[in-house]
Amino acid sequence: MTPQDRLARSEAAPALLRLHRALTRLTSVLTVMNTGAHPDDEQSCLLAWLRFGQGMRLVIACSTRGEGGQNILGPERGGLLGLLRSRELEEAARVLDSDIAWLGHGPDDPVHDFGFSKDGDQTFARWGEARITARLADAYRRWRPDVVIPTFLDVPGQHGHHRAMTRAAEAALALAAQGPDPWQVARFYLPAWSGAGGTYDDTEPPPPETLRITATGADPATGAEYDEIGEWSRRRHASQGMGEWRDVPRQSWSLHLRGGTLETVMAEGLPRNLAELASLAGPAAPSLTDAAQAIEDALAAFPHPSACCKALARAGMCVDAALAGASDGFMAAHGHRLHRKRREIGHALAEAAGLRLFATTSARRLAPGSGGEIHLTARGPALSLDIRPALPLGANAQEVTLPAPGVLAIPIVVAPDAPDTPQFHPHWDALGGNGPGHLRIGTRIEGVQVTLDLDLDQPLALRPAAGPTIRPDLALMTSSDALELRLTDPDAPLDLDLPPGWKSVRHEDRLTLTPPADLPAGKAEIPLRLQQRPVLTETRGSYPHVGSFALARPALLRLLRLDLSLPDARVAYIRGTDDAGPWLRRMGLDVTALDAIDPAEDFSAYATVLVGVVAFGARLDLPPVLPALHRFVRAGGHLVTFYQRPDQGWQPDHTPPLPLTVGRPSVRWRVTDPAAPVTVLAPDHPLLTGPNRIGPEDFLGWHKERGLYFASDWDPAYVPLLSCSDPGEPPLLGALLSAPVGRGRHSHCALTLHHQLDQLVPGAFRLLANLLHPA
Repeated sequence: MTPQDRLARSEAAPALLRLHRALTRLTSVLTVMNTGAHPDDEQSCLLAWLRFGQGMRLVIACSTRGEGGQNILGPERGGLLGLLRSRELEEAARVLDSDIAWLGHGPDDPVHDFGFSKDGDQTFARWGEARITARLADAYRRWRPDVVIPTFLDVPGQHGHHRAMTRAAEAALALAAQGPDPWQVARFYLPAWSGAGGTYDDTEPPPPETLRITATGADPATGAEYDEIGEWSRRRHASQGMGEWRDVPRQSWSLHLRGGTLETVMAEGLPRNLAELASLAGPAAPSLTDAAQAIEDALAAFPHPSACCKALARAGMCVDAALAGASDGFMAAHGHRLHRKRREIGHALAEAAGLRLFATTSARRLAPGSGGEIHLTARGPALSLDIRPALPLGANAQEVTLPAPGVLAIPIVVAPDAPDTPQFHPHWDALGGNGPGHLRIGTRIEGVQVTLDLDLDQPLALRPAAGPTIRPDLALMTSSDALELRLTDPDAPLDLDLPPGWKSVRHEDRLTLTPPADLPAGKAEIPLRLQQRPVLTETRGSYPHVGSFALARPALLRLLRLDLSLPDARVAYIRGTDDAGPWLRRMGLDVTALDAIDPAEDFSAYATVLVGVVAFGARLDLPPVLPALHRFVRAGGHLVTFYQRPDQGWQPDHTPPLPLTVGRPSVRWRVTDPAAPVTVLAPDHPLLTGPNRIGPEDFLGWHKERGLYFASDWDPAYVPLLSCSDPGEPPLLGALLSAPVGRGRHSHCALTLHHQLDQLVPGAFRLLANLLHPA
């Protein structure tokens, strides 16, 4: 975090808000887990009410990191997008004061986001049904939720990832109740509302309502409606364009209790707080009753910190007494509630006492055999702090004591054989202790022992420094001519495992690779090595709402040798949410990237204008120049639009030069099978004959999907060029359309060409070259 980041976070969480949040955690002993498949699947507004209106502990269980999704912020895709969306969910959970149970661990894990599927069975074929069910059962045992609520229904017309997660969440109930340390979830609720909308089309009605939850009033700490707090959380999913302002906040949610009857409150009959838990506690009952009264006194004392402190200290002592005096049977059933409550009381005591702690590292990444420091800053009362670093395997630091508020440097030593830390961490705790390294801090406040888990401001990574690498690391060769590449470190020695017949010449920061004269068409991979060891390369991103993040991967040069003919056209490229721009130059096209469009731009200098994925929703400078784009087309220009979302800036009768509707719900207007047969409907159309003739072989080897957000209706001037569909579904004609408009042409392509370019799919390059041909 930069100083500005730290100041912004401090400003957003003033002391009284932090204290109020810490106190309201103590009002319930129930835990609710909300399950979903992707970051942003959580039912944020309902969760805001359950946490801030009811005091319940929250856990968001998420199966993937969202690495197969879209990104309206920038170019991050794949694993780097997974890191970004993981950070976004953590920030969203911070707003909700929720834990996260991550069930998938990035693109190399079988449980990952592979884009879209229309059926739970298709998803399980990739994830493994037994695997994801077992991981959910482990999450139930670890977090011990009383209530589990999937966000979506397992019905046709819903995303297959959602369907699989809901099915697995229910199957995991019985599995979690077996084996060592079993746990029985008390209530399993399904949403009693349809998930249909702009994207999905639930074809079955939701189950009947057995419980209606109504959020009354506003949050006393902020004055905001609970629905609004939920949207504060949702806007952290900025890469997905989340966050909605509602003039009339939502206040009620309908749930269906699986196998149950009508209820008036959630988890009716379960102990909701320490006072109700006392009725089950036997010899520990008096202590729990006293603890409950002390918590009420602390809440009544708010906003006076010193009075809160004294009441919280009594609560802590009473819970300690209950833990010491409770029976084995009570502890087996409810001990986790007391241990969590004791930890929460400690955090509330620290807030009431005014203790503020900050921990930073001297470096975000430490290499094996190196060292660094953790810098701890303590502000507030004159407390002695005992600090025990909890570091990843292979990193060591001494336990130390800070006798009074101040700044302390804690040296870290990393062993030469220290293993790399995981890049995707398995869980996130609202009370701290996250990532591969943190500080466990002990102190005494009002005579009560307090233990705090303090996160580092940036996750600590152990791995070798990223070595020299080649840019670009994806290359297209349209002949056997030499390939000119750039080295990121011109002074470092670098070994290439060149295939037979290849030659390399290095000059300062340039590397020339010469293939054999008879290099056949196809793909090749060239690993990079440094002193005979694989080289790591890092791709990085940074946004104000999540900070910086980096993905380390083995350095590899991937090549595609392809016979490709290019159009003679000057091309303007307007980038959208996914960036095909670099490929346009690598293909050898005459392209100008319009990163900022001049309002007076008339586009007459170009033969073709290419508008990127969902650009009409992502580019504020694009809608004002629509009239100019339409004039450009009618005057003889070629406008090419990649796929657009119907709910993000695309107006069927206004955005395209002729009416063209993007289908809703979008689940029905996409083809998710990358091997789905493609029929060429107009083989002699100019866009399919030149400069490259497009045929069925150009649709071999596609990755993830054929396309999405297909057109559903269009002006008669548009000619559908392709037909494709998922197995068992009727053919869709809206993947590629083209229409003459005046003296020019508009072509709309809903195929995922940008993604296929990154996968070095030959047909994607050939089709893109044709699309950029002048009108």
